Amino acid sequence: MFKQLSPCPAFLPAFLLLASVLPPCHAEGPYQATGFKVGEVTSTTAIIWTRLSLRPERNGLDLPMVEIRYATNSQERRKRAVEEIIYPNDVTVSDIRDAVPGTAGQVRVLFRPRGVEKWQQTSWEAVDPGEDFTQQFQLRKLTPGTTYDVRIDTQSSPNRETGQSLEGSFQTAPPAKTPARVVFTVSTGQAYNDRDDEQGYDIYPTMLKLKPNFFVHTGDIIYYDRLAKTEALAHYHWQRTYSLPTNVLFHRNVSSYFIKDDHDSWVNDCWPTMKTKYMHEFTFVRGLEIFRHQVPMGRSTYRTRRWGQDLQIWMVEGRDFRSANTDPDGPAKTIWGEKQKEWFKRTVRQSDATFKVLVSPTPLVGPDRDNKKDNHANKGFTVEGNELREFIASQQNMVVVCGDRHWQYMSVDPRTGTREYSCGPASDKHAGGWQQDDYRKEYHRYLNVTGGFLSATVERSEGTPSLTFRYHDSDGTVNFTDILSPR
Repeated sequence: MFKQLSPCPAFLPAFLLLASVLPPCHAEGPYQATGFKVGEVTSTTAIIWTRLSLRPERNGLDLPMVEIRYATNSQERRKRAVEEIIYPNDVTVSDIRDAVPGTAGQVRVLFRPRGVEKWQQTSWEAVDPGEDFTQQFQLRKLTPGTTYDVRIDTQSSPNRETGQSLEGSFQTAPPAKTPARVVFTVSTGQAYNDRDDEQGYDIYPTMLKLKPNFFVHTGDIIYYDRLAKTEALAHYHWQRTYSLPTNVLFHRNVSSYFIKDDHDSWVNDCWPTMKTKYMHEFTFVRGLEIFRHQVPMGRSTYRTRRWGQDLQIWMVEGRDFRSANTDPDGPAKTIWGEKQKEWFKRTVRQSDATFKVLVSPTPLVGPDRDNKKDNHANKGFTVEGNELREFIASQQNMVVVCGDRHWQYMSVDPRTGTREYSCGPASDKHAGGWQQDDYRKEYHRYLNVTGGFLSATVERSEGTPSLTFRYHDSDGTVNFTDILSPR
Protein backbone atom coordinates (compact mmCIF):
# COMPACT_ATOMS: atom_id res chain seq x y z
CA MET A 1 0.00 0.00 0.00
CA PHE A 2 2.87 2.41 0.76
CA LYS A 3 5.11 2.80 -2.27
CA GLN A 4 8.49 4.09 -1.32
CA LEU A 5 9.27 6.60 -4.08
CA SER A 6 5.93 7.73 -5.52
CA PRO A 7 5.45 11.48 -4.94
CA CYS A 8 1.63 11.20 -4.75
CA PRO A 9 -0.33 8.25 -3.36
CA ALA A 10 -2.57 6.52 -5.87
CA PHE A 11 -4.97 5.46 -3.12
CA LEU A 12 -6.36 7.29 -0.12
CA PRO A 13 -8.63 5.78 2.53
CA ALA A 14 -12.21 6.97 2.58
CA PHE A 15 -11.88 9.15 5.67
CA LEU A 16 -8.98 11.03 4.04
CA LEU A 17 -10.93 11.58 0.84
CA LEU A 18 -13.77 13.07 2.89
CA ALA A 19 -11.51 15.25 5.01
CA SER A 20 -11.92 18.98 4.64
CA VAL A 21 -8.19 19.55 4.30
CA LEU A 22 -5.98 17.28 2.23
CA PRO A 23 -2.18 17.54 1.91
CA PRO A 24 -1.14 18.64 -1.58
CA CYS A 25 1.41 16.46 -3.35
CA HIS A 26 4.58 17.92 -4.85
CA ALA A 27 7.06 16.39 -7.24
CA GLU A 28 9.91 17.91 -5.23
CA GLY A 29 10.42 18.04 -1.50
CA PRO A 30 11.10 18.50 1.27
CA TYR A 31 8.06 16.60 2.49
CA GLN A 32 6.11 16.19 5.73
CA ALA A 33 5.27 12.49 5.81
CA THR A 34 5.00 12.68 9.61
CA GLY A 35 2.63 15.64 9.44
CA PHE A 36 2.70 18.28 12.15
CA LYS A 37 1.40 18.57 15.69
CA VAL A 38 -0.11 21.50 17.57
CA GLY A 39 0.38 21.39 21.31
CA GLU A 40 0.43 23.11 24.70
CA VAL A 41 -2.35 25.49 23.68
CA THR A 42 -3.40 28.24 26.09
CA SER A 43 -5.76 31.14 25.43
CA THR A 44 -2.98 33.13 23.73
CA THR A 45 -0.18 30.68 22.82
CA ALA A 46 0.49 27.41 21.01
CA ILE A 47 3.48 25.31 19.98
CA ILE A 48 3.76 23.90 16.45
CA TRP A 49 5.92 20.79 15.95
CA THR A 50 7.23 20.05 12.47
CA ARG A 51 9.56 17.55 10.78
CA LEU A 52 10.99 17.26 7.28
CA SER A 53 11.07 13.92 5.46
CA LEU A 54 13.04 12.85 2.41
CA ARG A 55 9.99 11.32 0.72
CA PRO A 56 6.24 12.01 0.84
CA GLU A 57 5.43 8.61 2.30
CA ARG A 58 6.80 6.10 4.77
CA ASN A 59 8.90 3.17 3.59
CA GLY A 60 7.03 0.24 2.09
CA LEU A 61 6.02 -3.01 3.73
CA ASP A 62 8.22 -4.98 1.35
CA LEU A 63 11.44 -3.63 2.89
CA PRO A 64 13.53 -5.58 5.45
CA MET A 65 13.19 -5.31 9.22
CA VAL A 66 15.84 -5.03 11.92
CA GLU A 67 16.43 -8.04 14.16
CA ILE A 68 17.54 -7.93 17.80
CA ARG A 69 19.59 -10.90 18.97
CA TYR A 70 20.02 -11.48 22.70
CA ALA A 71 22.88 -13.18 24.51
CA THR A 72 22.75 -16.97 24.60
CA ASN A 73 25.07 -17.68 27.53
CA SER A 74 23.14 -18.21 30.76
CA GLN A 75 24.62 -15.33 32.78
CA GLU A 76 23.98 -12.62 30.17
CA ARG A 77 20.63 -14.12 29.21
CA ARG A 78 19.43 -13.60 32.77
CA LYS A 79 20.39 -9.93 32.38
CA ARG A 80 18.46 -9.81 29.07
CA ALA A 81 21.58 -8.43 27.40
CA VAL A 82 21.56 -7.48 23.72
CA GLU A 83 24.24 -9.32 21.80
CA GLU A 84 23.73 -8.02 18.27
CA ILE A 85 21.53 -5.71 16.18
CA ILE A 86 21.16 -7.16 12.69
CA TYR A 87 20.24 -5.05 9.66
CA PRO A 88 19.57 -7.36 6.67
CA ASN A 89 21.71 -6.68 3.61
CA ASP A 90 23.67 -4.05 5.54
CA VAL A 91 20.89 -1.44 5.33
CA THR A 92 20.47 1.36 7.87
CA VAL A 93 17.51 2.39 10.02
CA SER A 94 16.37 4.71 7.21
CA ASP A 95 15.98 1.73 4.90
CA ILE A 96 13.85 -0.57 7.04
CA ARG A 97 10.11 -1.17 6.86
CA ASP A 98 7.86 1.75 7.91
CA ALA A 99 10.76 4.16 8.52
CA VAL A 100 10.45 7.80 7.43
CA PRO A 101 13.97 9.11 6.77
CA GLY A 102 14.38 12.81 7.44
CA THR A 103 16.08 15.46 5.37
CA ALA A 104 17.68 18.86 5.84
CA GLY A 105 15.76 21.99 4.96
CA GLN A 106 13.72 24.84 6.36
CA VAL A 107 10.17 25.25 7.62
CA ARG A 108 7.87 28.14 8.47
CA VAL A 109 4.42 28.42 10.01
CA LEU A 110 1.60 30.56 8.64
CA PHE A 111 -1.48 31.11 10.83
CA ARG A 112 -4.61 33.23 10.95
CA PRO A 113 -7.97 33.31 12.73
CA ARG A 114 -10.57 31.53 10.63
CA GLY A 115 -12.30 34.00 8.33
CA VAL A 116 -9.36 36.42 8.26
CA GLU A 117 -7.75 36.76 4.85
CA LYS A 118 -4.19 37.74 5.75
CA TRP A 119 -1.73 35.18 7.12
CA GLN A 120 0.71 35.87 9.92
CA GLN A 121 3.95 33.96 9.53
CA THR A 122 7.10 32.96 11.37
CA SER A 123 10.57 33.22 9.91
CA TRP A 124 12.07 30.29 8.03
CA GLU A 125 13.92 28.00 10.44
CA ALA A 126 16.19 25.04 9.72
CA VAL A 127 15.26 21.64 11.10
CA ASP A 128 17.80 19.96 13.39
CA PRO A 129 19.42 16.81 11.92
CA GLY A 130 20.63 15.88 15.42
CA GLU A 131 17.03 15.81 16.64
CA ASP A 132 15.54 13.74 13.82
CA PHE A 133 15.07 16.76 11.51
CA THR A 134 12.46 18.40 13.76
CA GLN A 135 11.67 22.02 14.61
CA GLN A 136 9.20 23.70 16.98
CA PHE A 137 7.62 27.14 16.84
CA GLN A 138 6.07 29.11 19.70
CA LEU A 139 3.06 31.16 18.58
CA ARG A 140 2.18 34.09 20.85
CA LYS A 141 -0.41 36.87 21.12
CA LEU A 142 -3.20 34.66 19.80
CA THR A 143 -6.85 35.54 20.31
CA PRO A 144 -8.61 33.52 23.05
CA GLY A 145 -11.45 31.16 22.16
CA THR A 146 -10.66 31.28 18.45
CA THR A 147 -10.25 28.72 15.68
CA TYR A 148 -6.97 29.21 13.83
CA ASP A 149 -6.08 27.93 10.39
CA VAL A 150 -2.43 26.97 10.08
CA ARG A 151 -0.13 26.08 7.18
CA ILE A 152 3.36 24.61 7.31
CA ASP A 153 5.63 25.43 4.35
CA THR A 154 8.92 23.71 3.51
CA GLN A 155 11.96 24.50 1.38
CA SER A 156 15.22 22.67 0.81
CA SER A 157 17.34 25.81 1.20
CA PRO A 158 16.84 29.60 1.39
CA ASN A 159 15.06 31.15 -1.58
CA ARG A 160 14.29 27.79 -3.16
CA GLU A 161 10.83 26.84 -4.40
CA THR A 162 8.46 25.77 -1.64
CA GLY A 163 8.16 22.02 -1.21
CA GLN A 164 5.18 20.27 0.36
CA SER A 165 2.77 22.43 2.36
CA LEU A 166 0.33 21.03 4.90
CA GLU A 167 -2.74 22.78 6.26
CA GLY A 168 -4.75 22.23 9.42
CA SER A 169 -6.33 24.02 12.34
CA PHE A 170 -6.55 24.32 16.12
CA GLN A 171 -8.53 26.18 18.78
CA THR A 172 -7.24 28.44 21.52
CA ALA A 173 -8.66 28.17 25.02
CA PRO A 174 -11.40 30.58 26.11
CA PRO A 175 -10.52 33.11 28.83
CA ALA A 176 -10.57 31.91 32.44
CA LYS A 177 -13.61 34.01 33.32
CA THR A 178 -15.70 32.97 30.32
CA PRO A 179 -18.18 30.07 30.53
CA ALA A 180 -17.70 27.89 27.46
CA ARG A 181 -18.59 24.46 26.15
CA VAL A 182 -15.38 22.41 25.98
CA VAL A 183 -14.96 18.88 24.66
CA PHE A 184 -11.75 16.91 25.08
CA THR A 185 -10.71 13.31 24.49
CA VAL A 186 -8.15 11.10 26.24
CA SER A 187 -6.27 7.96 25.19
CA THR A 188 -3.36 5.70 26.20
CA GLY A 189 -1.61 2.47 25.12
CA GLN A 190 -0.86 3.11 21.44
CA ALA A 191 1.12 -0.04 20.65
CA TYR A 192 2.19 -0.10 17.00
CA ASN A 193 1.67 -3.82 16.47
CA ASP A 194 -1.83 -3.52 17.95
CA ARG A 195 -3.13 -0.85 15.54
CA ASP A 196 -6.45 -1.58 13.87
CA ASP A 197 -5.06 -1.79 10.32
CA GLU A 198 -2.26 -0.45 8.13
CA GLN A 199 -3.89 3.01 8.11
CA GLY A 200 -3.54 3.30 11.89
CA TYR A 201 -6.07 3.50 14.73
CA ASP A 202 -9.84 3.73 14.41
CA ILE A 203 -10.10 6.04 17.43
CA TYR A 204 -8.61 9.00 15.55
CA PRO A 205 -11.22 9.46 12.80
CA THR A 206 -13.85 8.60 15.42
CA MET A 207 -12.61 11.31 17.78
CA LEU A 208 -12.52 13.83 14.93
CA LYS A 209 -16.29 13.42 14.56
CA LEU A 210 -16.71 14.80 18.09
CA LYS A 211 -14.84 17.98 17.10
CA PRO A 212 -12.81 18.08 20.34
CA ASN A 213 -11.25 21.32 21.48
CA PHE A 214 -8.17 19.36 22.50
CA PHE A 215 -6.78 15.86 23.04
CA VAL A 216 -4.63 14.43 25.86
CA HIS A 217 -2.38 11.43 25.33
CA THR A 218 -1.61 10.02 28.77
CA GLY A 219 1.50 8.11 27.72
CA ASP A 220 2.67 4.81 26.25
CA ILE A 221 2.47 6.71 22.99
CA ILE A 222 5.09 4.39 21.54
CA TYR A 223 6.71 1.26 22.99
CA TYR A 224 10.51 1.40 22.89
CA ASP A 225 11.15 -1.85 24.75
CA ARG A 226 11.56 -4.51 22.08
CA LEU A 227 13.31 -2.61 19.28
CA ALA A 228 14.66 0.77 20.46
CA LYS A 229 18.15 -0.37 21.38
CA THR A 230 19.81 2.70 19.80
CA GLU A 231 18.95 6.37 19.46
CA ALA A 232 18.23 5.92 15.74
CA LEU A 233 15.79 3.11 16.48
CA ALA A 234 14.10 5.28 19.12
CA HIS A 235 13.48 7.95 16.48
CA TYR A 236 12.18 5.23 14.18
CA HIS A 237 9.37 4.44 16.64
CA TRP A 238 8.09 8.02 16.41
CA GLN A 239 8.45 8.09 12.62
CA ARG A 240 6.41 4.97 11.96
CA THR A 241 3.62 5.89 14.40
CA TYR A 242 3.18 9.49 13.30
CA SER A 243 3.29 8.73 9.57
CA LEU A 244 0.15 6.60 9.93
CA PRO A 245 -2.64 8.36 7.95
CA THR A 246 -5.06 8.34 10.90
CA ASN A 247 -2.53 10.06 13.15
CA VAL A 248 -1.40 12.61 10.56
CA LEU A 249 -4.95 13.78 9.82
CA PHE A 250 -5.99 13.98 13.47
CA HIS A 251 -3.03 15.96 14.73
CA ARG A 252 -3.25 18.47 11.90
CA ASN A 253 -6.74 19.40 13.09
CA VAL A 254 -6.79 18.96 16.90
CA SER A 255 -4.32 20.38 19.42
CA SER A 256 -2.79 17.93 21.88
CA TYR A 257 -1.11 17.64 25.24
CA PHE A 258 1.35 14.76 25.46
CA ILE A 259 2.33 13.03 28.71
CA LYS A 260 5.03 10.40 28.77
CA ASP A 261 5.04 7.15 30.71
CA ASP A 262 7.47 4.25 30.99
CA HIS A 263 7.39 2.87 27.43
CA ASP A 264 7.98 6.26 25.79
CA SER A 265 10.60 7.22 28.38
CA TRP A 266 12.74 4.10 28.17
CA VAL A 267 11.48 0.66 29.20
CA ASN A 268 8.67 -1.00 31.16
CA ASP A 269 8.20 0.32 34.73
CA CYS A 270 11.43 2.35 34.56
CA TRP A 271 12.91 4.90 36.97
CA PRO A 272 15.96 7.22 36.69
CA THR A 273 18.50 5.02 38.52
CA MET A 274 17.32 1.74 37.00
CA LYS A 275 20.02 -0.50 35.50
CA THR A 276 19.40 -2.94 32.65
CA LYS A 277 21.30 -4.35 29.68
CA TYR A 278 18.03 -4.95 27.86
CA MET A 279 18.06 -1.49 26.20
CA HIS A 280 21.66 -1.83 25.00
CA GLU A 281 23.12 1.63 24.23
CA PHE A 282 19.83 3.56 24.47
CA THR A 283 19.70 5.33 27.85
CA PHE A 284 16.99 6.66 30.17
CA VAL A 285 18.40 10.19 29.90
CA ARG A 286 18.35 10.14 26.12
CA GLY A 287 14.80 8.81 26.17
CA LEU A 288 13.66 11.87 28.15
CA GLU A 289 15.42 14.19 25.71
CA ILE A 290 13.94 12.53 22.63
CA PHE A 291 10.41 12.83 24.03
CA ARG A 292 10.76 16.58 24.32
CA HIS A 293 11.72 17.03 20.68
CA GLN A 294 9.27 14.50 19.22
CA VAL A 295 6.17 16.24 20.63
CA PRO A 296 5.30 19.92 21.11
CA MET A 297 6.42 20.54 24.66
CA GLY A 298 7.07 23.67 26.67
CA ARG A 299 9.39 24.35 29.56
CA SER A 300 8.07 21.65 31.86
CA THR A 301 6.51 18.21 31.42
CA TYR A 302 4.20 18.92 34.34
CA ARG A 303 1.81 21.81 33.78
CA THR A 304 -1.75 23.08 34.19
CA ARG A 305 -4.04 24.55 31.54
CA ARG A 306 -7.24 26.55 31.94
CA TRP A 307 -10.14 26.17 29.48
CA GLY A 308 -12.73 28.76 30.41
CA GLN A 309 -14.51 29.39 33.68
CA ASP A 310 -15.52 25.78 34.30
CA LEU A 311 -12.46 23.64 33.48
CA GLN A 312 -8.84 23.41 34.52
CA ILE A 313 -6.64 20.37 33.93
CA TRP A 314 -3.35 19.31 35.54
CA MET A 315 -0.94 17.01 33.68
CA VAL A 316 1.82 15.46 35.76
CA GLU A 317 5.24 13.87 35.27
CA GLY A 318 5.57 10.31 36.53
CA ARG A 319 9.07 9.18 35.47
CA ASP A 320 11.66 11.93 35.90
CA PHE A 321 11.52 12.29 39.68
CA ARG A 322 10.45 8.90 40.99
CA SER A 323 12.15 6.69 43.53
CA ALA A 324 13.07 3.15 42.56
CA ASN A 325 10.04 0.88 42.49
CA THR A 326 12.04 -1.58 44.56
CA ASP A 327 12.61 0.85 47.48
CA PRO A 328 10.64 0.14 50.67
CA ASP A 329 7.54 2.28 51.00
CA GLY A 330 7.59 5.26 53.33
CA PRO A 331 7.30 9.07 53.47
CA ALA A 332 10.42 9.52 51.31
CA LYS A 333 9.31 7.21 48.50
CA THR A 334 7.82 9.18 45.65
CA ILE A 335 6.62 9.10 42.06
CA TRP A 336 6.10 12.84 41.63
CA GLY A 337 8.93 14.32 43.71
CA GLU A 338 8.50 17.02 46.35
CA LYS A 339 8.80 20.00 43.98
CA GLN A 340 6.06 18.72 41.69
CA LYS A 341 3.77 17.84 44.61
CA GLU A 342 4.18 21.32 46.08
CA TRP A 343 3.39 22.87 42.69
CA PHE A 344 0.34 20.64 42.26
CA LYS A 345 -1.20 21.38 45.65
CA ARG A 346 -0.45 25.10 45.40
CA THR A 347 -1.94 25.56 41.93
CA VAL A 348 -5.01 23.45 42.72
CA ARG A 349 -5.73 25.55 45.82
CA GLN A 350 -5.33 28.73 43.75
CA SER A 351 -7.76 27.62 41.06
CA ASP A 352 -11.30 28.98 40.89
CA ALA A 353 -12.35 26.68 38.03
CA THR A 354 -15.66 24.92 38.57
CA PHE A 355 -14.22 21.51 37.70
CA LYS A 356 -10.64 20.42 38.29
CA VAL A 357 -9.26 17.38 36.45
CA LEU A 358 -5.95 15.69 37.21
CA VAL A 359 -4.73 13.82 34.12
CA SER A 360 -2.17 11.26 35.28
CA PRO A 361 -0.12 8.82 33.20
CA THR A 362 -0.75 6.13 35.85
CA PRO A 363 -3.60 5.31 38.28
CA LEU A 364 -4.12 6.80 41.72
CA VAL A 365 -7.19 4.77 42.69
CA GLY A 366 -7.30 1.57 40.64
CA PRO A 367 -7.84 -1.17 41.58
CA ASP A 368 -4.77 -2.65 39.92
CA ARG A 369 -3.23 -6.09 39.87
CA ASP A 370 -1.54 -7.28 43.06
CA ASN A 371 1.75 -8.03 41.27
CA LYS A 372 2.21 -4.46 40.00
CA LYS A 373 4.61 -2.07 41.76
CA ASP A 374 4.64 0.98 39.51
CA ASN A 375 1.79 3.36 40.46
CA HIS A 376 -0.09 4.96 43.34
CA ALA A 377 -2.75 2.26 43.25
CA ASN A 378 -0.06 -0.31 44.15
CA LYS A 379 1.11 -1.21 47.64
CA GLY A 380 4.65 -0.03 46.90
CA PHE A 381 3.51 3.62 46.81
CA THR A 382 0.78 3.52 49.47
CA VAL A 383 2.08 6.44 51.56
CA GLU A 384 2.27 8.95 48.73
CA GLY A 385 -0.88 7.49 47.19
CA ASN A 386 -2.82 8.14 50.39
CA GLU A 387 -1.44 11.66 50.57
CA LEU A 388 -2.58 12.51 47.03
CA ARG A 389 -5.96 10.79 47.26
CA GLU A 390 -6.74 12.62 50.50
CA PHE A 391 -5.72 15.96 49.00
CA ILE A 392 -7.79 15.45 45.82
CA ALA A 393 -10.82 14.35 47.86
CA SER A 394 -10.54 17.51 49.95
CA GLN A 395 -10.92 19.72 46.87
CA GLN A 396 -14.31 20.62 45.51
CA ASN A 397 -15.23 19.02 42.17
CA MET A 398 -11.85 17.42 41.48
CA VAL A 399 -11.45 14.05 39.72
CA VAL A 400 -8.67 11.92 38.23
CA VAL A 401 -8.33 10.76 34.63
CA CYS A 402 -5.58 8.19 34.10
CA GLY A 403 -3.91 6.14 31.40
CA ASP A 404 -1.53 3.17 31.58
CA ARG A 405 -4.07 0.40 32.29
CA HIS A 406 -5.17 -1.69 29.32
CA TRP A 407 -8.84 -1.63 30.25
CA GLN A 408 -11.52 0.99 30.78
CA TYR A 409 -12.87 1.58 34.26
CA MET A 410 -14.47 4.22 36.41
CA SER A 411 -13.84 3.75 40.12
CA VAL A 412 -14.31 5.46 43.48
CA ASP A 413 -11.76 5.09 46.25
CA PRO A 414 -13.65 3.50 49.14
CA ARG A 415 -11.59 5.36 51.77
CA THR A 416 -11.55 8.93 50.41
CA GLY A 417 -14.20 9.01 47.70
CA THR A 418 -11.71 10.08 44.99
CA ARG A 419 -13.16 9.38 41.53
CA GLU A 420 -10.94 7.99 38.77
CA TYR A 421 -11.61 7.48 35.06
CA SER A 422 -9.22 5.11 33.25
CA CYS A 423 -9.44 5.89 29.52
CA GLY A 424 -8.37 2.43 28.32
CA PRO A 425 -6.07 1.51 25.37
CA ALA A 426 -6.20 2.84 21.82
CA SER A 427 -7.36 -0.44 20.25
CA ASP A 428 -9.18 -3.66 21.11
CA LYS A 429 -6.02 -5.62 20.26
CA HIS A 430 -4.20 -3.87 23.10
CA ALA A 431 -6.90 -4.49 25.69
CA GLY A 432 -6.21 -6.99 28.48
CA GLY A 433 -4.61 -7.36 31.88
CA TRP A 434 -7.91 -7.61 33.79
CA GLN A 435 -10.76 -10.10 33.82
CA GLN A 436 -14.11 -8.79 32.63
CA ASP A 437 -15.95 -10.57 35.44
CA ASP A 438 -13.63 -9.17 38.14
CA TYR A 439 -16.00 -6.32 39.02
CA ARG A 440 -15.15 -5.06 42.50
CA LYS A 441 -18.18 -3.39 44.00
CA GLU A 442 -16.20 -1.47 46.60
CA TYR A 443 -14.37 0.31 43.71
CA HIS A 444 -15.95 -0.09 40.31
CA ARG A 445 -18.83 1.87 38.84
CA TYR A 446 -17.89 0.79 35.31
CA LEU A 447 -15.54 -1.89 33.97
CA ASN A 448 -14.88 -2.90 30.36
CA VAL A 449 -11.81 -4.71 29.03
CA THR A 450 -11.87 -3.04 25.63
CA GLY A 451 -10.14 -0.47 23.48
CA GLY A 452 -11.45 2.98 22.68
CA PHE A 453 -11.18 6.36 24.37
CA LEU A 454 -12.65 8.66 26.98
CA SER A 455 -14.37 11.95 26.16
CA ALA A 456 -15.29 14.75 28.53
CA THR A 457 -17.71 17.62 27.96
CA VAL A 458 -18.02 20.73 30.10
CA GLU A 459 -21.11 22.79 29.36
CA ARG A 460 -23.87 24.84 30.96
CA SER A 461 -27.62 24.37 30.93
CA GLU A 462 -29.64 27.35 32.14
CA GLY A 463 -26.50 28.66 33.79
CA THR A 464 -25.66 25.46 35.68
CA PRO A 465 -22.35 23.81 34.70
CA SER A 466 -21.81 20.06 34.32
CA LEU A 467 -18.95 17.73 33.47
CA THR A 468 -19.89 14.61 31.51
CA PHE A 469 -17.52 11.67 30.96
CA ARG A 470 -18.30 9.16 28.23
CA TYR A 471 -16.54 5.87 27.52
CA HIS A 472 -16.39 5.10 23.79
CA ASP A 473 -15.54 2.03 21.75
CA SER A 474 -13.14 2.56 18.85
CA ASP A 475 -16.13 3.15 16.57
CA GLY A 476 -17.55 5.82 18.89
CA THR A 477 -20.28 3.77 20.59
CA VAL A 478 -20.86 5.13 24.11
CA ASN A 479 -20.71 2.31 26.70
CA PHE A 480 -20.95 4.34 29.91
CA THR A 481 -21.76 7.91 30.90
CA ASP A 482 -21.11 9.71 34.18
CA ILE A 483 -22.47 13.24 34.71
CA LEU A 484 -21.06 15.43 37.47
CA SER A 485 -22.69 18.52 38.90
CA PRO A 486 -20.70 20.98 41.03
CA ARG A 487 -20.89 20.68 44.79
